[in-house]
Amino acid sequence: MALLYADHEVAAALDAATTVDAMRAALVAAYEGRLVAPPRAAAPLAGGRMVLTAGHLVGSWYGYRSYDTFGHPRGEQLVVLHDADTGAVRAVAVGEELGSRRTGGLGGVAVDALARPDAATLGVLGSGRQAWTQVWATAAVRPLREVVVHSRSAARRDTFAARVRAELGVPARAVADPGAAVTGRDVVVLATTSPTPVLRAADVSPGTHVNTVGFKQVNRSEFGTDLLDAADLLVTDSPAQAADYQPPMLAALPPYTGRLRDLGGILAGAVPGRSAADQVSVFCCTGLAGTEVFLLEALTRATAVTR
Repeated sequence: MALLYADHEVAAALDAATTVDAMRAALVAAYEGRLVAPPRAAAPLAGGRMVLTAGHLVGSWYGYRSYDTFGHPRGEQLVVLHDADTGAVRAVAVGEELGSRRTGGLGGVAVDALARPDAATLGVLGSGRQAWTQVWATAAVRPLREVVVHSRSAARRDTFAARVRAELGVPARAVADPGAAVTGRDVVVLATTSPTPVLRAADVSPGTHVNTVGFKQVNRSEFGTDLLDAADLLVTDSPAQAADYQPPMLAALPPYTGRLRDLGGILAGAVPGRSAADQVSVFCCTGLAGTEVFLLEALTRATAVTR
């Protein structure tokens, strides 16, 4: 009988450390060729698209995630885990929580691999689900002493700061100006739905690491090429997916494409990472395919005793 997980069960069982560890293992497996993860596929439909991402951990499991772009208020994602030997469905997750934690976990791995070891302050642009899981995962890999958040809504950014204080035990405050959230921070998270730049590279201090989670494409990006120009280190979780973006991903186009490094390669020790404290590093998250299934498999192991 396949295990079925709803959002509340995912949230109760998947802590940040487990999630980050799973995503680190997934990135290394993809770099080494053990995780087969082709770029996502999409089926255009009337008024939206159905999107599929799939992955296969050779000799262990395969599976997929499906979601749509219709924007329905109760739209949910589906993640399915199959046994590689029998083809049987081992687990299914329905909802948004697994995917959000997956993306947060990838961001946490990027911070751990690319940010300065002494990084302790975090600036956040955005106050939604994706912004939260980025902070949640970052707090698992660095001992944060302050989080500063900006978003367009004063009420949402105040609520976000209060949640950081209550759930993570980290001092947090909301600010009305995006530059005030970014300047002087060791780590910056961009997790907005803005199709136009909300960050100025001039506000990013030397030595900062930046995670970009939202739009990052030509004519639809939450940051501009000034950030890419300022970066000493450009990194992604999937060069293949970065090259497959439509519209094209900014960092996968000349003059940046030759500079874009594989986070999995950095983790494996095959690709150089940060080499100086004053370098600016930028992680362009594509959401490596197969990582939701990788995390679902980790979830089944985490709940094996209780189910």
